[in-house]
Amino acid sequence: MRRSILSTSFVLFLLLSPSAIRAEEKGGAEQGGLKVWEWANFALLAAGLGYVIGKNAGPAFNARGRRIRKEMVEAEEAKREADTRAAEVERRLAHLADEIAALRAEAQREEEAENGRYASNTAAEIAKIQAHAEQEITSAGKAARMELKRHAAELALALAEQKLRARITPETEDRLVRGFVKNVESSVSAAQQG
Repeated sequence: MRRSILSTSFVLFLLLSPSAIRAEEKGGAEQGGLKVWEWANFALLAAGLGYVIGKNAGPAFNARGRRIRKEMVEAEEAKREADTRAAEVERRLAHLADEIAALRAEAQREEEAENGRYASNTAAEIAKIQAHAEQEITSAGKAARMELKRHAAELALALAEQKLRARITPETEDRLVRGFVKNVESSVSAAQQG
């Protein structure tokens, strides 16, 4: 592709150079001949651009489609992993509730066996453990929700991109190419006038 762009640029340079030299040497006397060269240069540029776009657009779109499909498969795998992690977090949360219940029962037995001082220390420790466990539960739940939201957003973006690509039709591509050619024409005419 790079080689074709360089060769097209070189040919355009060679074609534009004689017309510019003639225009400087002869002044404005041969405007008709200069117009022919301009039209020839334009036709050559349009043909070159059409060739380059035609040659490279199809494979580029195919590669992009394959990459999007691959990313969708990867996103699905990531979603499955996130679901697995969420199930593991919920299992751990259920297990933590059992551990908290066991700690409460043990603290109650110690409270009955110990005097008031030990009973108050045990209650304080239970409160700390509960707070820590609740913080861990809250933190794990938040992390799992954030991961699921991020993954859902990525999937939504991938789906939106796929839908947009599906809406691009050959008419849309033609309209874009015509707009590009008009912009090139206006730039060339502005450069020649300026």
